[in-house]
Amino acid sequence: MTLTASPSTSSATRLVVALPWGLRSPAVARRLAVRWLEAADCARTADAVLVVSELVTNAVRHTRGPCLLTLTDDGAYLDIAVTDHSEDMPDVHQPAGGDHRGGFGLEIMRRLGDSVRVVPRIGGKTVHVALQVHTVHTPARDRRRPP
Repeated sequence: MTLTASPSTSSATRLVVALPWGLRSPAVARRLAVRWLEAADCARTADAVLVVSELVTNAVRHTRGPCLLTLTDDGAYLDIAVTDHSEDMPDVHQPAGGDHRGGFGLEIMRRLGDSVRVVPRIGGKTVHVALQVHTVHTPARDRRRPP
């Protein structure tokens, strides 16, 4: 397992963890995520840890190789990403619920996350779940009535 915590070039903070394939990887990912999120004072730590657990569990269940967990907090959103070595793409648009093959974790991620997306790459994919962790402020509109 490789652990890297580094500031990016922007104001975002990032945690990158390379996890070996194995049944203990989801538990390790949860523990590391809890520590990092609590240190960052994340308002949605419990939701984020559940998403981390689902993503890493899927990587262990559906692949036979290591995975890479990346948490990026840009101040408004937390991007939770897991990269694995399977080119099989989950159907993020499937109807609610799952079946005998799975899909229940995907429903949890869709309900908790503000967006779920899959980015294919040669030799695998990255699944991203974005959670709004801080209020996004937009400029107030002028609410005066026209003359």
